Amino acid sequence: MLKLGLRPNLITFSTLINGLCIRGKVAQALSLLEDMIEEGYWPDLITYNTIINGLCKIGDTTRAVSLLRIMGERGFAPNIVTYNTIIDSLCKDNHVAEALKLFSEIRGKGIPPTFVNYNCLIHVMCNSCQWKEVNRLLDEMVATNCKPNVFTYSILVDALCKEGRVLDAQDIVERMIEQGIQPNIVTYNSLMEGYCLQGKIGEARKVFTLTTNRGFIPSIVGYGKIGEARKVFTSTTNKGFIPSIVSYGIVINGYCKAKRMDEAMELFHGITQNGLIPNVVTYNTLISGMSHVGRPVTAQKRFEEMCAFGLVPNLITYSVLLDGPCKNGQIHEAFRLFHVIVMLLFKGMEELTTLWSMQSSGTTNWSSRMNACLIS
Repeated sequence: MLKLGLRPNLITFSTLINGLCIRGKVAQALSLLEDMIEEGYWPDLITYNTIINGLCKIGDTTRAVSLLRIMGERGFAPNIVTYNTIIDSLCKDNHVAEALKLFSEIRGKGIPPTFVNYNCLIHVMCNSCQWKEVNRLLDEMVATNCKPNVFTYSILVDALCKEGRVLDAQDIVERMIEQGIQPNIVTYNSLMEGYCLQGKIGEARKVFTLTTNRGFIPSIVGYGKIGEARKVFTSTTNKGFIPSIVSYGIVINGYCKAKRMDEAMELFHGITQNGLIPNVVTYNTLISGMSHVGRPVTAQKRFEEMCAFGLVPNLITYSVLLDGPCKNGQIHEAFRLFHVIVMLLFKGMEELTTLWSMQSSGTTNWSSRMNACLIS
C-alpha cells in the first residue's frame, strides 16, 4: 500500500490487528496499535477489545488490565464486553480479588452485570469452596433480576458433586425443574458422576435412564467399574445412540487397565463399524495395553495401522512403545525400537512406516535399509 502511495486507514489497522491477535501474535498487534496512534489514527472500542481478548487468550491478563486503564486515560469507556473478557480470564487464573474488584467497578459505573460475570465468579468461588460467597452472589443475581440460568445451576451441581454433596446437588436439580429450567447434559453428567463417586451405582443408573429418556447422550466417565461402564455403554447403543470417540476411549482404557485386551479390541473394532475414526489417544491406549500384557507384536501392528490411517504419533505413542519391552525385561527389543523411533522422527512417516512393516515381517534387512534411508 505504502509503495503505491496509499495510506492505511482505521479499518486497515483494525483488520491487521485482529489478524495478528487471531494468530497469537499479540505483541506485534500492540506494536501496530502504537504505530497506528503515531500515524494520527485513534483506535476505537472494537480495536481495544480485540487486543484485550488476544492478551487474555495468551494468559497475559495483567497487561490486559493495564490496557483497560490506558483506555480510560485516552477517553474510551470500556463496555461490558471488555469487562467480561478480563473477568473471565482473571477467574480462570484464580485471581479472585482482582476479578471482584473489576466486578464492583462495573456496578459502580452503572453497567448492569450479565450472566457471564456472575457465572464466572460463582465458578471460581465453588472451586475454592467459598460457599457463603456463592450464596451471596446467587442472592444478588435474583435481586438484580439476573436470575440463575442452566449454566449457573450446572456449575453448582458439578461443584457439589465433587465435594461429595450429591444429595445437595440433587436438590439443586429438583429446584431447577420447579423453576421451569430444564437440566442439560452437563448437569446430568455431573450428577451421575457424583453418585458414582459415592459408590451409588443404582442411583447413577436412574439418572442415566432419565437422561436418555429425555433424548440426551450421556457420558459414562463416572462409572468406575468397567463392567458397569460397559452395561451403560451397551444401553446407550441399544437406544440408537452412537457413542462418541471419547466414550469409546474411556471404556477401552478401562479394559486395558484391567488387562482385558480381547474385550478392548472387540470394542475398538466397533469404532469403525459405527462410522467413527479412532484418534491418537485411542491408539496410544491400545498400544500401551498390549505392551503391558507382553504383546509387543500386536502393539507394533496397532502402530502401523495408526500410521496407515494418517494419524501422526506423538511423544506418548513412542513412550508406550518403549515402555512395554523395558518393563518386560526385553532390553534389546527396547533399544531396537528406540533406534527406529529416532529415524521416524527424522524422516517422512510414509516411507519409514513401510520399512517398519517390512522389518516386522522379516522380509528385509530393516536396519541397513533404514540407515540408507536416513543417510539419503
